Amino acid sequence: MRFLLWLGLPLLALLGLALAVPDVAPAWRAKAGGGTAGTFTALREKCGRDCVWHGDFVPDAGGTPRHDVIVYDGPDRLTPGATVAARDTGARRGVFAARGGDTWLLFTGLAVAGVLAAIGWVVMLVRAMTNQRRVGP
Repeated sequence: MRFLLWLGLPLLALLGLALAVPDVAPAWRAKAGGGTAGTFTALREKCGRDCVWHGDFVPDAGGTPRHDVIVYDGPDRLTPGATVAARDTGARRGVFAARGGDTWLLFTGLAVAGVLAAIGWVVMLVRAMTNQRRVGP
């Protein structure tokens, strides 16, 4: 069990901090209706555990389009060429469907889990070093 903590906590911390933290603020901006309004055009679907649509985002008011991005909180059924109103809030890999969804909660939960795992791992390290000093060489 202890081995799993020593290995699992830093792994969870790394995943949560590296994958979720950078996109927490963009997810919350999308939840609040912020960002640049535009249109996402579905081009291809990629399926693993879940299916994700990749496509292009074009801002309504002009500006730089984003290519090969995913749409978070998109409709359940899309087809190639279908369009969805979306918002670009600066997320690294994608844009958010304008209708909203729960992705903000997922990013927030993963980020919090990463931070807590990092804190837990540091506490374990400090305790291990303190116990080692008490026992002596």
